[in-house]
Amino acid sequence: VQLQASGGGLVQAGGSLRLSCAASGRTHGTSALGWFRQAPGKEREFVGFIRWNGNSSYYTDSVKGRFTISRDNAKNTVYLQMNSLKPEDTAVYYCAATNRYYKLTNYYMSATYYDYWGQGTLVTVSS
Repeated sequence: VQLQASGGGLVQAGGSLRLSCAASGRTHGTSALGWFRQAPGKEREFVGFIRWNGNSSYYTDSVKGRFTISRDNAKNTVYLQMNSLKPEDTAVYYCAATNRYYKLTNYYMSATYYDYWGQGTLVTVSS
């Protein structure tokens, strides 16, 4: 599975951006696609994930109510809609995919359980 993330850029606080993650290759076995981010000098952190089949998604507390993950299976693309952006959302955003199925969401919150990663796209939120 190859992942291509795009859509990053510079936006003012309070603004919106939509990131895309296009998947190609052997995607039929994908069980979930997650978004992670890494701010300068910080560890990579979980943002949210969506199951490939079905619509269930889960978000870290800091983005709940502001970020939404959606999926277009026909295009093999997952989106991260980011609204009400804050300077602390500034980071490189990565999408990741996994073929492993877990009933519990906790596993999908850890980068350890993802097998494929995109190259990252930079989001900068100015104050």
